[in-house]
Amino acid sequence: MPIDPTQPYDPSNIFARILRGEIPCKKVFEDEFALAFHDIAPQAAVHVLVIPKAAYVSWDDFSAHAPTDTIAGFVRAVGTVARELGLVEPGYRLLANVGADGGQEVPHLHVHLFGGQPLGRMVAGG
Repeated sequence: MPIDPTQPYDPSNIFARILRGEIPCKKVFEDEFALAFHDIAPQAAVHVLVIPKAAYVSWDDFSAHAPTDTIAGFVRAVGTVARELGLVEPGYRLLANVGADGGQEVPHLHVHLFGGQPLGRMVAGG
């Protein structure tokens, strides 16, 4: 179901439940700002989700409302995960879907980190 990123945060979403320990995940990294874990339906050889440990619906919500230290901590966590997974030299892709047209399915900001193989074009078509 498409997400409306202008709606209030829903604390019952799956990523909020993972953060609370109600649903297990295959953890890759965790610090005070972020949790990273393997996607349960990977779309590449490496497919990790990185989520902030705070209630933000989307990248738009996060960039508009998160404190500067939270933004910096989250961005650094994404970079740390990529380095720890050995993805920097061969290359990788980051993806944050926002809203219905962007294909967002969970109303909690999350960054997909793809790698471990050539990924091809970013968007199909012209």
